[in-house]
Amino acid sequence: MRRKVRVKPSKASSLMGMIVGTVFVLIGLAVVIPNVGAFGVFWTLIAVAITGMNAFNYFSKEGIASMEMDIDSSEVSMSSSDDFAARLRKLTQLRDDGLITEDEFQQKRREILGEKW
Repeated sequence: MRRKVRVKPSKASSLMGMIVGTVFVLIGLAVVIPNVGAFGVFWTLIAVAITGMNAFNYFSKEGIASMEMDIDSSEVSMSSSDDFAARLRKLTQLRDDGLITEDEFQQKRREILGEKW
């Protein structure tokens, strides 16, 4: 089964885009519109849109996705089973290192096994 996953830019990328977009808006207002006219207005509107999109991504949790990916559910289940095995290995290591008791180990092991099935 396939599902779509939407990916938005990172906070750092959105912040950088917002800063650069603001610079381009200022350049548009101060230089491009007075010298070029109609193209300057177009330039400035595009810069405002880019700045706004990056600001929305930076300040909101949802954001605007920059790409979509199709994920095969068999890939997801494979990674979750790897995670399952890693959790059991980590739990065993904690017991072997004496950081948890045998009773705590057995209780947590049952919880992890219960999640698996």
